[in-house]
Amino acid sequence: MNSVPNSRHWLPGILAAATLAIATSSTFATGDELLFKLSGEAEVPPVATTASGTGAITINPDMTVSGKVTTSGVAATMAHIHVGKPGANGAVVVTQAKSGDNFWLVPDGTRLSEAAYQSYKAGEL
Repeated sequence: MNSVPNSRHWLPGILAAATLAIATSSTFATGDELLFKLSGEAEVPPVATTASGTGAITINPDMTVSGKVTTSGVAATMAHIHVGKPGANGAVVVTQAKSGDNFWLVPDGTRLSEAAYQSYKAGEL
């Protein structure tokens, strides 16, 4: 009599291996998500204001950047990511696009230069 192997014994092993492969590839593909708050105190020099904002920017290992910023209490005309340590002014490396009232997006396909990426890795972006 020919018997068909019981797949119940090897299926958990295959699922575990597939899950591990997906988790491993996801770890390498994802970047650092930076969540932050904007305030007048963070300006250089600091300013007294009730304006505020929040943002979420992701920087990936391939140096691509994505994200958004939302502001409140200010009629902003532009939004940027700058090189510079906290408390210091620096050159613009990413210009965000206005996507509505008080809403800014990093344009699709934005990529940091090697120098800007190294500044980010050093905590200076």
